[in-house]
Amino acid sequence: MARPFRQQVDEGILDRAATLFARRGFAKTSVQDVADSVGLSKAGLLHHFPSKEALHGAVLAQAGALGRRVLDSVAGLPDGPVRDRHALEVLVDVAVAHPGLVALLLAPVMQGDPAPEVDAASAAALGAFGVEPGGPVDERTVRVVGALSALAVLTLAAGHQDGAATWRPFIVATCFDALGHSAQGHQGPGAALPRPDQVEA
Repeated sequence: MARPFRQQVDEGILDRAATLFARRGFAKTSVQDVADSVGLSKAGLLHHFPSKEALHGAVLAQAGALGRRVLDSVAGLPDGPVRDRHALEVLVDVAVAHPGLVALLLAPVMQGDPAPEVDAASAAALGAFGVEPGGPVDERTVRVVGALSALAVLTLAAGHQDGAATWRPFIVATCFDALGHSAQGHQGPGAALPRPDQVEA
């Protein structure tokens, strides 16, 4: 199998496995469940990942890499609206490309029950917005969790309707507003969000 194709297949498997792990947890997700979700036999899946533990490890490594990517993208920016907006844009793009991995990444944030194995990746997503996991709950923490929850739901909805490009500016604006910023004010006086007919498909 050609390397780029193999990598694409592996990434698809990881994303579907991440979706199942996010919904059911590791213990309640079988190799057969993942194989069924990607249209492979159990043996075919084990050809890519030799065990459920190896698959889970690869999923966590990929989720961790995505979390670091988001955190690294805002590392040089001070806390505030510019950093928040940039973090949202990166997260939306990552979520559209890897919906299952983002579901796993954000599951502890949204469920309020952090699983140790995804703590680091989730901490990176929160850290991009200047929130420390396990810290005191304040308005900022609640707004960040709300924005991330909205981002996860809206990007999944956009993906189901093949509307990622059309939805993207509205998802970013909605989440930016959830963080307590005025999307209109941040874009400059008199600026308005694009109308759907003005957004490139």
